[in-house]
Amino acid sequence: MSNQPRRFGAYGLAAAMALTLMALGAGWWLGQRSGGNPSGDPRHAILEKEINRLVQREERRESSVTDRQRLLELLVGLGRKQEAIALLEPMADREPERWSLRLMLAELRRATGDPTGAERELRQILSRQPHQVQALQLMSLLQLEQGQGSLALRQVQAAFTSTTTPEIQPKALGIGLLLAEIQDRLGQMVQAKATCQKLAGAFPQDPRPMVALALLLQKSGDTPAALTALSNAKQRSGKTGTADPVLDKLAATWSMLAVRSPASTGLSKPGKGVTSSPTVQAAPDGSVPAPAYQNP
Repeated sequence: MSNQPRRFGAYGLAAAMALTLMALGAGWWLGQRSGGNPSGDPRHAILEKEINRLVQREERRESSVTDRQRLLELLVGLGRKQEAIALLEPMADREPERWSLRLMLAELRRATGDPTGAERELRQILSRQPHQVQALQLMSLLQLEQGQGSLALRQVQAAFTSTTTPEIQPKALGIGLLLAEIQDRLGQMVQAKATCQKLAGAFPQDPRPMVALALLLQKSGDTPAALTALSNAKQRSGKTGTADPVLDKLAATWSMLAVRSPASTGLSKPGKGVTSSPTVQAAPDGSVPAPAYQNP
């Protein structure tokens, strides 16, 4: 598999988390909103006027919390990241308990080419909340981007161990899914599957570990096993009242892939039954595109 750093959520287990509505919190939406608007767009001029008005209120120290958050949203949305950082820094310092502000600041620093600054912000979060999964996710991404995959693996493995020993804690689910994602990214497919299976046993009512396992199985080319895992996930979703139609679409996509590739899968043509030991090649990216994260 490719070792090129990619944003979590592009494929694999982060897709499983998105498919099952695992919100990531403040920060991870920034990369989707940094394109800005053409300067000739009349809407852009309207937003610029709103920014100027809000900046003036801030300079006069008349801004409310809502004003600052709106200004931050506009600055980020228009790609004015350095100004957003300048606004966000004192906000994060004033409210250290609001880790989402610090996480957003880390994301902005990363987006402006300051990985050291981003890691510094994340360490502040993790020093207070060592199991904060969103901070662990972004820290792991930074480490992978800098070729420090083994460091990311050790850090998340330690967090996972501490949330499963002596007994498993609810927060172990998110950390475990992240661990499996990193294992997969580092080419440790067997370990990633084992992590998902452990999570599936520890959280028998939650569909997410089974969706993650299904995506890994499909990526490795075992569509029949992937469909079985996906069916298990659907059963779990139904029991908890969180059934997701996306899972049905995913199952349909994989089933059609198997039907349309009889030569590579060992499956007979539709209506002819199935030969023994069917296998199939994974889709080019191993999964379907993940839905957009709703905001780190």
